[in-house]
Amino acid sequence: MNTDDLLESIDQIDTYKRFGKVTRVVGLMIESRGPKASIGDMCYIHTGSSHQKIKAEVVGFNEENVLLMPFTALKSISVGSLVEATRRPVQIKAGHALIGQVLDGLGNPLDGSTMLKGLSSFPSENDPPNPMRRPRIKESIELGVRSIDSLLTVGKGQRVGIFAGSGVGKSTLMGMIARNSTADLNVIALIGERGREVMDFIEKDLGEEGLRKSVVVVATSDQPALMRIKGALTATAIAEYFRSLGKDVMLMMDSVTRFAMAQREIGLAVGEPPTTKGYTPSVFAMLPKLLERSGTDVQGSITAFYTVLVDGDDLNEPISDTVRGILDGHLVLDRNLANKGQFPAVNLLKSISRVMSDIVDSDHRIAASRFRELLASYTDAEDLITIGAYKRGSSEKIDKAIEAYPKILSFLKQEVDEKASYYDSIYRLLSEFGGEQ
Repeated sequence: MNTDDLLESIDQIDTYKRFGKVTRVVGLMIESRGPKASIGDMCYIHTGSSHQKIKAEVVGFNEENVLLMPFTALKSISVGSLVEATRRPVQIKAGHALIGQVLDGLGNPLDGSTMLKGLSSFPSENDPPNPMRRPRIKESIELGVRSIDSLLTVGKGQRVGIFAGSGVGKSTLMGMIARNSTADLNVIALIGERGREVMDFIEKDLGEEGLRKSVVVVATSDQPALMRIKGALTATAIAEYFRSLGKDVMLMMDSVTRFAMAQREIGLAVGEPPTTKGYTPSVFAMLPKLLERSGTDVQGSITAFYTVLVDGDDLNEPISDTVRGILDGHLVLDRNLANKGQFPAVNLLKSISRVMSDIVDSDHRIAASRFRELLASYTDAEDLITIGAYKRGSSEKIDKAIEAYPKILSFLKQEVDEKASYYDSIYRLLSEFGGEQ
């Protein structure tokens, strides 16, 4: 920075501090008279003799009063506590030193160590790329999961939802992708997870190999709703930072449902009316703003996987339905398949990759279509086959499906520590299912 720029920056510094006072606390919300601030600005609430400052964000206004929501628990705040305005939104620190680290929702080291060096400031909330500056997705990305690479091929910059109930293998699948994919690095957001599951995921599912090329952002379920929101925004911003450097980033968020629940808490606290299943209008406004930030731009790409918890395995509940309409494909993890011992428990007939036809050749596409037809034929007649009511020769399609089913099952199953390369998966698909008509 030259001298003129430095002097101009000094001239623009606001030398005044603006304060307000807390007037009441209701539930999650702090109300204060003043200071002058805008929506999204960060404020400090001074708690008195301990000289502790609690970070909070302006989330709304009630007549002339400011509505604040804290990033931490509401402790030591009393009527009359000073509220200091910063006149700026929350910013994170980003840089290569973050790779291999586990961070909190604001991008600070979760183990309480000092902030890493060599990082630069980066806004946590950004606009999605201009649609006219988003290159088309023309190249596949290797995930190392045979059933997805070959039958639901994902492209660089594609955004995919992983829809499943609890305990069907979402975290395990995310760990496989993080370890095996050819992305330059992973950014993994654990939003609303149980505290116990964080170390389980890092040590068991991700492992040392995966952590070496990952940035993990954690906002557990016991943290305030605003912190869970910021965790998702921080992870997305870190992915955007590396994309701006020309990297191919793999962003994985578990889960978008808990992000939506956190926004519902905030919306209800500021007085929004509940609509579909209690979700407030701001939830359905926030989801596209978050999900559209990933994808391609002229510098690099963010290939994103967002997990969606489906209550009672209902794929048509409001958040599932909204997210499915925004993303470029979805993987449905089926509890029945998991109960049968098939892992990954991807229900191929309910899943889709919307860009696959643009990034694979005709032989690959025909073989994948053939595989689906055989699986669909067997699934439709499975009850009859199981109870012995189907007579061989009644249908040529079903006869072929019964003959091919052991190969289909062997192809779909993959051990957690098994890496299936993209080319090996395609070769096996073509050799086993590409020649038949």
